[in-house]
Amino acid sequence: LPRDWQNRLLVGASYVFYGWVHPWFLLPFLATTLVDYSLARHIEARPRWGKALLVTSIVSNLLLLGFFKYYNFFVENAAAALASLGWNVSLPVMNVILPAGISFYTFQSIGYVADVYRRRTPACQRLIDYAVFVAFFPQLIAGLMMRAGQLLHQVRTARVFESGRVQGGLLLLLWGFFQKLVIADNVAVIANKVFALQSVTFPILWTGVLAFCIQILADFSAYTDIARGTGRLMGFELSQNFNHPYIAESPADFWKRWHISLSTWIRDYIYIPLGGSRMGPARAAITLLFVFTLIGLWHGASWNFIFWGLYHGAITLVYRVAAWGLPRPVQTFPGARMLRIALMFVLTNIGWLIFREQNVASLWRALTLSPADASVLDWKVAAYLCTVVGLYSIPLLIHTAIGNVPLPLPTRSWVAQCATGLLHFVGILLLRSSVSTDFIYFQF
Repeated sequence: LPRDWQNRLLVGASYVFYGWVHPWFLLPFLATTLVDYSLARHIEARPRWGKALLVTSIVSNLLLLGFFKYYNFFVENAAAALASLGWNVSLPVMNVILPAGISFYTFQSIGYVADVYRRRTPACQRLIDYAVFVAFFPQLIAGLMMRAGQLLHQVRTARVFESGRVQGGLLLLLWGFFQKLVIADNVAVIANKVFALQSVTFPILWTGVLAFCIQILADFSAYTDIARGTGRLMGFELSQNFNHPYIAESPADFWKRWHISLSTWIRDYIYIPLGGSRMGPARAAITLLFVFTLIGLWHGASWNFIFWGLYHGAITLVYRVAAWGLPRPVQTFPGARMLRIALMFVLTNIGWLIFREQNVASLWRALTLSPADASVLDWKVAAYLCTVVGLYSIPLLIHTAIGNVPLPLPTRSWVAQCATGLLHFVGILLLRSSVSTDFIYFQF
């Protein structure tokens, strides 16, 4: 098909994909598309009204997101706060299904309007092209928030079949399926059973946290790689969203490697415009905590997500102070890098416990468990489960090692790639979990 008809086909396919189970999902989706397309064109045509139009885009998108995702959360907490003051008020609660991917496409659309306002990208003149940018089904609900400069120019460019691109796309798809079906779904069985226990001991709990740590990386990375692979099959190159986050040496390094499209979006469109680190230490610390609170709240309408965001903000501040205060020799002694990676991995897992445990009372009990209260049998069971999790983690470790070592040219040949793809395919057939789970980030 010529480019214009390719885009029409992509829009139609994306709308069918998105509205298949719940057609009403398309209503807020179309509203975001039409409003921001129009606002961006008016910003370019009438620059003096730019700020007001940008605010209109931000407010309309946040109202849409706030209603569907946070209305009940705020109503329930407001009612609880009033009840604590002795005012028993019955506020209306609505059972509204959260439209899939609304957190992703609203932020992506706001980013586009902001880029037009800052003159970083021209306003899209054709509605069909902008509709592809917002609705592109491989990345629509997979967590990737593409920038206009990254995706819109690909939408406007003619796309032709390239065997190398298709080959790379198929390999990404197979690796994504392997991560999901073999790694994430198998360790999810352990994590789900541990977190379903009414009473849990220290070693069993942290084995479950470790399982969830591997699950969420493999699960979300799989989601991204399947999206990127599917995009390549159709001539699109989507951005990388993960860069081996569990070898991060600090919280700042972790967020440069984890959910890169979200962390960079928050940095460029919220943190830096609020002043970033340019406003003095106290103001920078408050801004940082505010931004991380938003990251936590973005993940879900629950207090544990807010605590998770605040936790990452707090450890980021602690690391900043330590970087200023620790002598240089202490930071660079032999083995310091491995120690930093190990420490950050432990801190990350504490964060995953906060992320996974949505009941605040249960979270507090989990954080106050003592290793001394566990029996010998508990430690043996935990050792066995850790071994199982470790075995399923081996492909991720190999992938991390390969990703950090320059490979010789023969390993990139079509023979080596075919062998790798075949290995993934056979692994899926033989090792996939008998229990399927939804993608974790689908709910966001």
